[in-house]
Amino acid sequence: MSSLVDEFVARGHKVTVITTVPHYNNNQIWPEYLGKLVHRESSQKTEIYRLFTYVAKDKANLVHRALAYGIFHVLSLLRMLILPRHDILLVPSPPLSNGVIANIVRRFRGTPFIYNVQDIWPDVIVRAGAVKNESAIRHLERMENYVYRHAAHITVLSDGFRKNLLNKGVPSDKITVIPNFVDSDFITPQLKDNTFSRQLGLQDKFIVLFAGNMGFSQGLETVLDTAKMLQANEKMEFLMVGNGAGRASAEEYLTTLQLHNVRFLPYQPREMLPYLYGSADVCVIPLRHGFAAESVPSKLFTIMGASKPAIAAVDRGSEIWRLLERTKAGICVEPENPASLAEAILHYYLSPDARRVAGENGRKCVEREFCPKAIADRYLDVMHSLVDGEKPAFSNN
Repeated sequence: MSSLVDEFVARGHKVTVITTVPHYNNNQIWPEYLGKLVHRESSQKTEIYRLFTYVAKDKANLVHRALAYGIFHVLSLLRMLILPRHDILLVPSPPLSNGVIANIVRRFRGTPFIYNVQDIWPDVIVRAGAVKNESAIRHLERMENYVYRHAAHITVLSDGFRKNLLNKGVPSDKITVIPNFVDSDFITPQLKDNTFSRQLGLQDKFIVLFAGNMGFSQGLETVLDTAKMLQANEKMEFLMVGNGAGRASAEEYLTTLQLHNVRFLPYQPREMLPYLYGSADVCVIPLRHGFAAESVPSKLFTIMGASKPAIAAVDRGSEIWRLLERTKAGICVEPENPASLAEAILHYYLSPDARRVAGENGRKCVEREFCPKAIADRYLDVMHSLVDGEKPAFSNN
């Protein structure tokens, strides 16, 4: 999101960002942000308000996550209500409740909001089995419809998302597809022998990388089963980098498998990300059955921007499958099938040329279609249309 803000500012707009204090990399608030409810930072035409939040130690505990969301919502609402009126709000989701808070601001301040759907809730958490109570599901569905109804416009990541919302009765002229992106000036191809790989002794190994959120939808156990199948190859190591609701169970499963070729790491500092991806030979995107049908995760664009081949364990015909098939930037295999994943990894292990070509194809695609400038233009088109009362130029209708 910071790259989008930079693009908006570069075009002469003033931007206010309301977010939490940093805590994602190690699941605890950074020491310099302790002791205050609000931290204000300013640079050029940007103001950033970083708000205190409760950090849920167990991300799989929905009560703790709800508490974290609740504290942020109260503080963010109070902050937005005392700020000068803005022309437009861009509100990402999940959680759904972000949209509820945005609508309160709309009612009191008259500021329309664009609801930016990064994941369709409650569909995702219901499909993952995280919420099973029928009454709770109905409540979340009512909240979802409430937000869709009151949003001035809705942006979604893919045509699959758009179809989902159309099936729920959202008018087609209220939806615009704007995919995710990667900062292609920051994420660039790096040598394998770099600062990060030398620190961990990875430069002489074939590294299979998973990096990102370890959530309800990821098939992390599939990756670990694949590692077990390939553990006889002493040159190969699996690197699992990130955090999330599924990490604890994945680490427990790793213990039962007693593997020596898998290493878990926390989120890495942002400045290390190009070198993290540079250390990898292939990158995996494992999703459980039914979770890839509608969207393309942003990590795929990061992989492509780093010029690495992607191996996606996803449903055939999904958005990810079609993108990799079109760009030839990687291989797709059946989800939750360790043997198929192992076969794809071995294909790239045995063919450096295939790795190089897939990586080059991905990089070219990112520079052409998924860089911040191109995506910022699409968001600004929607914003200007709402302020000026015109139809977006990038309308999907």
